[in-house]
Amino acid sequence: MYKIYINGNTLTIADSQLVRDRKTSKKVLIAPYTGKTKMLLSYIDMLEKTDRFDEVLIHSSTPKLLVKDLESLYKVVKASGGVVNDGDDNILFIFRRGHWDLPKGKIEVGESKKVAAIREVAEETGIGHIKLHSRVITTRHAFKHKGKRALKKTYWYKMEAPNQELIPQAEEEITEARWVKLSEVEQLSGPMFKNIMDVITRYREKRILA
Repeated sequence: MYKIYINGNTLTIADSQLVRDRKTSKKVLIAPYTGKTKMLLSYIDMLEKTDRFDEVLIHSSTPKLLVKDLESLYKVVKASGGVVNDGDDNILFIFRRGHWDLPKGKIEVGESKKVAAIREVAEETGIGHIKLHSRVITTRHAFKHKGKRALKKTYWYKMEAPNQELIPQAEEEITEARWVKLSEVEQLSGPMFKNIMDVITRYREKRILA
C-alpha cells in the first residue's frame, strides 16, 4: 500500500485483492484504476481543491505500475532522512515552519540515498558519529513548485547517534532540535505532518518485528 498526501488529504494506492471488501463511504472514495492517467489527474485535482474526501483509494492488480503512472504526472524531487535513536529510545526531532519534523533533505546530483540521509541529518541538527542501518519507509507528499505540481519522495533510514548537543540549521528555517522519547512523540506540543507519523509508526513496527 502506498500513500501520497495532497493538501492534507490522502491518496492511497493499493492492491485490488487487499481492498476487495471495502466500500466507498462519506469520507473515503474507493475506485479501481482504469489505466488512464486522466483519471488520476481528476482525483488529484479534487484533493487539491476540496476536502470532500479525507481519502481517495485507487486500487489495481499492479499497484507498482499505478504508482509509476502517478509519479509521471509530477516533477519528482527525491530526498533522504533519518529516524535517529540515541540508544536510550530518544528520537531526534526538529521544528520547522510551524511543524514537528524529522531531519531530511534533497538528494544532490551524484549522491546516494544513504550518503544524502547522513549528510542532511548532520547539517540540520549539528550531530556527528551517525550510524546508518536499514530503510524504514518511503513517503510521498505533493506540493506546488513555481506553480507546477511536484512530489517529494523521501527515503527514511533507521540511524543511531550518541545523545549530544543539537544545533538547529537556521538557514533551513529550523528553530528547534530536540531529543524526544519514542513513547512520548504523540505528546509533543504542536502539529506534525501525517507522513512523519507514518514514519514513526513504521519505525515502531519494525522494532517489534526485529
